[in-house]
Amino acid sequence: MIASVLPTYNRAPLNFVKGEGAWLVEKDGRRFLDLGSGIAVNALGHAHPALVEALTNQAQNLWHVSNLYEIPQQQALADKLVEHTFADTVFFTNSGTEACELAVKMARKYFFEKDQPERIEIITFDGSFHGRSSAGIAAAGSEKMTKGFGPVLPGFVHLTFGDLDGVTNAISDSTAAIMIEPVQGEGGIRPVPDADMKALRAICDEHGLLLILDEVQCGVGRTGKLFAHEWAGITPDIMMVAKGIGGGFPLGAVLATEKAALGMTAGTHGSTYGGNPLGCAVGNAVIDHVADPDFLADVNRKAGLLRQKLEGLVSGHPDVFEEVRGAGLMLGLKCRAVNIDVVNAGYANEVITVPAADNVIRLLPPLTLTDEDVAEAVIRLEKAAIQVENA
Repeated sequence: MIASVLPTYNRAPLNFVKGEGAWLVEKDGRRFLDLGSGIAVNALGHAHPALVEALTNQAQNLWHVSNLYEIPQQQALADKLVEHTFADTVFFTNSGTEACELAVKMARKYFFEKDQPERIEIITFDGSFHGRSSAGIAAAGSEKMTKGFGPVLPGFVHLTFGDLDGVTNAISDSTAAIMIEPVQGEGGIRPVPDADMKALRAICDEHGLLLILDEVQCGVGRTGKLFAHEWAGITPDIMMVAKGIGGGFPLGAVLATEKAALGMTAGTHGSTYGGNPLGCAVGNAVIDHVADPDFLADVNRKAGLLRQKLEGLVSGHPDVFEEVRGAGLMLGLKCRAVNIDVVNAGYANEVITVPAADNVIRLLPPLTLTDEDVAEAVIRLEKAAIQVENA
């Protein structure tokens, strides 16, 4: 008999009832150090006072009115994002998946409006993850994502991650855009080198293509810049954002230049819930904190401390770990042991990590974790490693 909750997840037997900063409390009272942040969502940790205040104050006044009307909280958040990024305009969604749908539509509509309707193809890369909608799974293209869900939406060209020559060779009269994550998350914490990001921007400029960046997982301070592409000194035409921007409240966005948004006029896209007063009240509080240069400087400091300690962990347990990879507080431990075994050993030692492809475990802690949390994280990860070694 099927469960009342559709069984699409193999859930860990954990039931958390409270969160405090970087910590989760299980119903039996155990305290887990959360290095997953709900898969990079709880950017400011659990129950951050500013987010609680923003949500509570807004909830006492107005929850939802729909996008048929002006929403001051939405306007304020859009203005902040435009101020702090490359973007000229913002559309708010509920999730990264919805952001992907709009990014694809926006790129294709741009060329339609330029009387080039044949330019519909978007170049993507293996190991990518762009959500689980029809466009998202077609963009990723892997059998794991698409098997059983055909026919797969056409219009995507899949290339090997890191193959810049392949990008140039794949461009045709049908190409509209290149879409890439500056740091692959689900694909195993694989950063795109800065030189490659610059090259992709240059390729797009040379061939008149749009550059779409998926910063759903790597954005909103996760790498130590407000958005990961800033490290390379380039800007996209369209960017997908979600996860951290809501700090735990479902919120996403598509940021775009005025040029890229050319065709998105009244009636071409919509969302009933996207950008409602509740979500945007929380989003404003998140951006007020994360966009602060002092906050980002501290993220970088803590990221350096954590990475240094993780390098020591890897060298001390070479049968379990192979290397540390990633950027900022978006780190991966490439495993020699089976990564799920390491994740489960972490549960047994009350530390939460997240599995990824390429036999990697992801460390995506709250950006607010303390130095004491960093030290405790490595202690617990070492206990997990020893448990795997002794299994």
